[in-house]
Amino acid sequence: MTPTRRDFLKSATAAGAAISVLGFDLQPAYAQARELKIARTTETRSTCPYCSVSCGVIIHTPVDKARNVTPAVVHVEGDADHPINQGSLCPKGITLKQNIVNDRRLTKVLYRAPGMAQWEERSWDWAIDRIARLVKKTRGEKPVEKAGHGRTINALTALGVIGGCTDTNKNNYLLVKAYRAGLGIVPLEQQARI
Repeated sequence: MTPTRRDFLKSATAAGAAISVLGFDLQPAYAQARELKIARTTETRSTCPYCSVSCGVIIHTPVDKARNVTPAVVHVEGDADHPINQGSLCPKGITLKQNIVNDRRLTKVLYRAPGMAQWEERSWDWAIDRIARLVKKTRGEKPVEKAGHGRTINALTALGVIGGCTDTNKNNYLLVKAYRAGLGIVPLEQQARI
């Protein structure tokens, strides 16, 4: 005897009814779903910093907002609602968590004086002050005041600036205004063009 499609559907319906009457325990499945590593995390949307495509990512961090808890990244995934990548990430973007939680990542300013072999730990205030002094010194010592044809210009070619792909349009606009129009820096690039 060959079962027909109708017989198969009848037996499948009867088996489903018997399972529901006798009871099928879904608690282990619910427990497994509750124990996912992202079940109790806060989602923060961000942008992948690796190239000029600017794919959207979701960074999962623990929910606990206590002051004594060290912030940590639990998981990083592509943002399915982002119009550029629609949830997919390249091999570099999918490894973003390893970049964030890497124990070899520098979180302090390290400075090596000219001619020295050892690195010294310095403060952020010291580093920002040093950068400002060196920019001012370079601007004062190496400006280009005349072009090749004798035309007066305000240019600085001894200093370059690189912007990032994760900057907003407003940040990049201010970057151009401050460095090109303000200081006259000619070599101004974005990560998208490098």
